[in-house]
Amino acid sequence: MKKILLLFIFLNFALAQEYLIKVATIAPDGSTWINVLREYDAQIRKESNGRIGFKIYAGGVAGDEIDVLKKIRIGQYHAGGFTGVGIGEIAPNVRVLDSPFLFKNYDEVDHIYQKFSDELEKEIEKGGFVLLGWAEVGFVYTFTKTPVYGIEDLKKIKMWAWQGDPIAEVAYKVIGITPVPLSVTEVLTSLQTGLIDGVYGSPLAILATQWFTKVKYMHNVPITDASGALLISKKYFDSLPKDLQEILLRNGKKYMRKLVELTREENQKAIETLKKNGIIITNPPSKKAS
Repeated sequence: MKKILLLFIFLNFALAQEYLIKVATIAPDGSTWINVLREYDAQIRKESNGRIGFKIYAGGVAGDEIDVLKKIRIGQYHAGGFTGVGIGEIAPNVRVLDSPFLFKNYDEVDHIYQKFSDELEKEIEKGGFVLLGWAEVGFVYTFTKTPVYGIEDLKKIKMWAWQGDPIAEVAYKVIGITPVPLSVTEVLTSLQTGLIDGVYGSPLAILATQWFTKVKYMHNVPITDASGALLISKKYFDSLPKDLQEILLRNGKKYMRKLVELTREENQKAIETLKKNGIIITNPPSKKAS
């Protein structure tokens, strides 16, 4: 009887270790993104009786998004939280969602994602991944060391552009700016050394990355609503039992939607936090600051 009990315990333990999904992201530990991902992890472990769960590699420890993609493709990781830069490497056509000035508000964002959801998911699958859920970064603004009120001011700034991001590169070149291409992990140091003196990002991202400590101004013109998504290797996903696939997909939609709603709320609060930390908001076309 004792041997049977031990065998039962061993089999349960083995099942609990059956599928551990390694998820990499540049989102910092302690951020809303990671907090919600941990909630998602807890729920799928509960529903699967411990058969499936996440091991989360946060804060860029696995490298920039392009590095993470390469590592997923060789099986070192299985899934990743990506912004438009990583998504664009997987499904270039989906990058249209990050086009400058495409959206005026979140109602427009939600409408487009709902209307074209099937087409967007098919594009991602063509690139070898499965969508677990959308998780937007939010509306993006320009942050600089010196004030910007218009394009002429922006042309004087040594602007950063995410290395490997064709949209940022083309958008800046159209207005006569040659940006400095760097990976996300190099930005803070480059602001400190003066290699760059301007960056872009959502207010929440600027806070989470600590970039706000090296700039002084936020230009109050939303450039784009930056996309984001939690994606898993299709090869790995297809290897999972059907019941675990269902648990992953259903909870992915639920928790990533929760993340979207929280991100929107916190981006708005982040603007006030930035102002309390000395960030000055500049508003075109006048030279009044808030």
